[in-house]
Amino acid sequence: MGVIINIFKLPELRKRVLFTLAMLAVYRFGVFVAVPGVDRTVMDDIVRQGAGGFLGYLNMFSGGALSNLSVFALGIMPYISASIIMQLMTAVIPRLEMLSKEGETGRRKINQYSRYGTVFLSVIQGWFMATWLESQNAPGRRWCSTPACRSA
Repeated sequence: MGVIINIFKLPELRKRVLFTLAMLAVYRFGVFVAVPGVDRTVMDDIVRQGAGGFLGYLNMFSGGALSNLSVFALGIMPYISASIIMQLMTAVIPRLEMLSKEGETGRRKINQYSRYGTVFLSVIQGWFMATWLESQNAPGRRWCSTPACRSA
């Protein structure tokens, strides 16, 4: 118990712990905010049917966000993928290799490129996820409840 109290005595450590807890709270809240027009019960049934395969793992890694089809359904995977891609590109592209050798400023620039790559990968992965879900729209099993989906 004394260790936990000591954490909050150091201002820098307290700030980091509180930021981490706040981000966890934001993520957990975002898991329950569904994409507009989605029938959650049907999406939950689709994920349960694929529980032993790819969908089950994707749902597990997203913290249950896929079964709700929430705005955070991709989870942290785009960021991890972008970071790995940037590390591989650092070894291949001479300009990035020079940046990595510049020290802290170069690493910050590479991290900034990783964040841009995260946004790019999120858009691509989101589009593929939406396209795949459209292909799952069989009669009697509609995950989307908007009039546009009903007429399709």
